[in-house]
Amino acid sequence: MAIYLHLQTHGMAPKEVACITKAYEQTLHALSVKDRDDPLTELIAKTIIKIAQTGIKDASHISALAIRELEMR
Repeated sequence: MAIYLHLQTHGMAPKEVACITKAYEQTLHALSVKDRDDPLTELIAKTIIKIAQTGIKDASHISALAIRELEMR
């Protein structure tokens, strides 16, 4: 999974990792991305992490912002 590879290199606290992982899973579900090898998962992972690094701590909010940023609904 794309998100887990990125989280290993960012050195985040477990609570942050849990929030980001939840946001990632919510975003994949909302966008109906089932193939974890789809190149779109990499873009989603990077977008989720970028948004989370702004200090937002709510997974649902991060997911919504990621979907908006990716211009996919």
